[in-house]
Amino acid sequence: MIPPLAADADPLIWTEDGPRSRFYGDIYFSTADGLAESRAVFLQGCGLPQAWAGRDRFVVAELGFGTGLNIAALLDLWRAHRPPGARLHVFSVEAHPLSRADAVRALAAWPELADAAQALLDQWPGLAAGFHRLELPAFDAIVDVAVLDVAQALGQWSGRADAWFLDGFSPALNPAMWRQEVLDLVAARSAPGARAATFTVAGAVRRGLAQAGFTIAKQPGYGRKRERLEAWFEPQGAATTSPSHRVAIIGAGVAGAAAARAVRVLGGEAVVYEAHAPGAGASGNPVALATPRLDAGLGPPARLFAQAFARAAQLYEETPGAVVARGVLQLAVGERDPGRFATIAASDLFEAGDLDLLEPDAVSQRLGEAAPAALAMETALTIAPAAVLSAWIGGQSRVQVARLETTAGGWRLLGSDGEAVGEADAVIVAAGAQSGDLVAGAALSSVRGQASWAALDVPVVQAAAWGGYAAPTADGVLFGATHDKGDTGLDVRDADHRRNLETLASTLPALAQRLAGSRLQGRAALRAVTPDRLPLAGSAGQAGLFLLSGLGSRGFTLAPLLAEQVAALALGAPSPLPGDLAALVDPARFEARAARRGRP
Repeated sequence: MIPPLAADADPLIWTEDGPRSRFYGDIYFSTADGLAESRAVFLQGCGLPQAWAGRDRFVVAELGFGTGLNIAALLDLWRAHRPPGARLHVFSVEAHPLSRADAVRALAAWPELADAAQALLDQWPGLAAGFHRLELPAFDAIVDVAVLDVAQALGQWSGRADAWFLDGFSPALNPAMWRQEVLDLVAARSAPGARAATFTVAGAVRRGLAQAGFTIAKQPGYGRKRERLEAWFEPQGAATTSPSHRVAIIGAGVAGAAAARAVRVLGGEAVVYEAHAPGAGASGNPVALATPRLDAGLGPPARLFAQAFARAAQLYEETPGAVVARGVLQLAVGERDPGRFATIAASDLFEAGDLDLLEPDAVSQRLGEAAPAALAMETALTIAPAAVLSAWIGGQSRVQVARLETTAGGWRLLGSDGEAVGEADAVIVAAGAQSGDLVAGAALSSVRGQASWAALDVPVVQAAAWGGYAAPTADGVLFGATHDKGDTGLDVRDADHRRNLETLASTLPALAQRLAGSRLQGRAALRAVTPDRLPLAGSAGQAGLFLLSGLGSRGFTLAPLLAEQVAALALGAPSPLPGDLAALVDPARFEARAARRGRP
C-alpha cells in the first residue's frame, strides 16, 4: 500500500546528501555518482546497447521513474547507438510523481545529459492519476509514465518489455514494490529473452524473480554496494521484430488526421484516403471545443475522458495555429451541478488548477452578463480544425473507398467501380458516420447537427458550454448545435438557426441579443454515435483492420488519444491507453455483451 501523504506535501526532501524520499527515507540516486550508477546497474545490467542491435522497436519498462535520471541516461545512449529507423518505447511507473522543478534541480547535476534531460523536462508528466505520454521526436522515443500503484499500473499496461529497470526504493523500506504479485506481473509483461537489472540482491527479490521465471545472477555492485542483480526471463527466444507497416486511413476528419499523426510517430507510413477535402464531414466547422465530459461518478468513462482531454490539449498546444482561445466555462444548469462540479474538481483525474469552481459573480464578469455558477476548465481549448487537419494528415489520396478486401499480405482498397485504389498492411477506418459502410456490424448510427456562427463588432473571447455552447471565432462567435437523430440531411436550415439562437438566449440572453439582425452562417454534418455513447477504437474483428469512430460531439477531445491506441494495435507497439479503458472502447464490446445475455 502507498503510505498516506498530505495533499500539499512534496514526496522529495532535499538533504546535504541529495534528494531523498519523504515516504521511505531512501535516496533517489547515489550521492557518489548517480549517473555512473544508473549506467552500470541498469544500462549495462540489461546489456544495452547490444540488446537492441538489429531491432526496429525496443521496449524498456521501469519501476520507479523518480527524477527521470535512468530514462535520461537511456535516451542519451539510444541516440548514440540506436539502429537506423528504430523506435524506443519506455513504460515507467511512479506512485509519487515529482514536480518539474524538483526534476530540473536533480538532473542539473549532469550537464552531459543536458539534451536528454531537457527533452524529458519539456514533456514532464503531470500529477494526475493515470497514464501520461511523453513524445520525444528528437530521440525517436516515447515515454509513458503511469502515475499509479505499481501492481495497478502493470496490470493495465499492454506492452511487453525487452528490458526492465527495477529501481524501486530499498526492499527493506518499500517492500510493496518487490512483492511477488509485482514480480509476477513483471514476468507477465516481459518479451521472450527479456533482461532485468536492479541494485538490490535481497534474498526475497532473488527468490521472487526466480519464482516468476527469471534466471538470476549476482554481479559486482557499484560504489558502496558490493553486489547487484541481473536476470534473464525464460523461456529464451528470438526477439520479435515489427515489419514496416503501410497503414491506409480512411477518412480525413479529426479521427483520420489523428490516426495519420499517430502512425507516423510510431514509424509507420500513413496514407489518408478521402474523396473530399479534409474536414468535409463533421470536422469542418470554423472552430471546435476540446473539453472533457464531466462525470462525477469518477469511474472508467470519467478516466477515459480525462486522459483523452489531457492528451488532446497537450497536442493542440504543440500544433502551430491550432489554438484560438483558452479556457471554457461549464455553466451550471441545475441545482445539483455545483456539487457535481466540486466533486470532479477535487478528484485526482485532472491536474491541480485545471478545474476551478466559480461563483456567479466571477462567471458574470468573464461573460459580460448575468450567469450562474460554473466550472472553469482553464486548460480546455477552442481550436481551429483546419489548422489541426493540415498539420496532421500528411499525404492524402483523393479517392472514395467503397470496399475493402483481404490480400495475402494485407488489404486492398477498392473504389466504387471495383478497381483497386490502394493497398496496405493495415487499414484504419475513421470515416465517421460512413464507417459502417466499410466495417460490417459496426455499432454506429448518425445524429445530424447544425452549428451557427456570425461576425460581431467585438468578438466573443470566452467560450461557454451548458448543453448548448458558444465559442469564439476570429471575428465573432460560433454557437449551437442542434441534435437530431434519424435526420441525414446536410442542408443548412433557417429553422435550425432559430433553434440555436433560442438555446443561446436561454442561458446567455445578452449575447443572443447582440446577434439580433446578424447574418447567420452555418453548417450541418452527421455525427457518428454508438448505443452506449462511448467511442469505437480497436480491432474491427479481422487481422489488420481497425475502427476509429463513434466519437459523437467530442471528436476533437477523443481522437488524439484513441488514434494512438489504434495505431499501437496496428503497428504492434505499446498503447498509452490502460487495459480497462481499451476494453471500454473495444468495437467488439456490444457483441460480447449480447453473448453474455445469451442473445444470438
